[in-house]
Amino acid sequence: MSSLDTERPRRQRLTREDRQRQLIATAWRIVGEESTDALTLGRLAKRAGVTKPVVYDHFTTRSGLLIALYRDFDAREYAIMEAALDNSEASLAGKAGAIASSYVDCVLTQGREIPGVVAALAGSPELAAVKRDCDVIFLERCRSLLAPFAGGRTITTAGLRAMLGAAEALSHAAATGEVGAEEAKRELFETITAIVARSAKIS
Repeated sequence: MSSLDTERPRRQRLTREDRQRQLIATAWRIVGEESTDALTLGRLAKRAGVTKPVVYDHFTTRSGLLIALYRDFDAREYAIMEAALDNSEASLAGKAGAIASSYVDCVLTQGREIPGVVAALAGSPELAAVKRDCDVIFLERCRSLLAPFAGGRTITTAGLRAMLGAAEALSHAAATGEVGAEEAKRELFETITAIVARSAKIS
């Protein structure tokens, strides 16, 4: 064995799950430092220091990579919301405040990267379907959380969609600095409580 062989550091072999996490983290960095348009499987392989077949094995296509990024964001958003709900009061103000704060906080944690990914999702039927599925899970969770405060009436899907639209717009505005984070959370909180109050009055 040559001295060169003994001096060369051994590259640690990652498990598939660890490699997936590494690739997703690297992909987020590319989107944050450059743009969503700059994110390709080849670019990801170069930045992550792996061969292209490794990246293709994990994501197959660019759409698959974008889906993985959105699912990663959605899972973290759900975890942040559940943690906030666990520490909230069992009242409309408590639950609405937890939903509003956690939604904005998650987008701010991801920064400006997520709007680009969401825009890319909207441009593909396959990716848009993934976002719709994630949205439905989020909205149904919110419906069940807020139902006890709606006077025994069902919170309409239209109302929940209005809430989600406000959440996306306000969190994006906070991420780009158009409005402050606390202002975004306040407005979203008011939107949520108003939707619940209106549902309670519907005959």
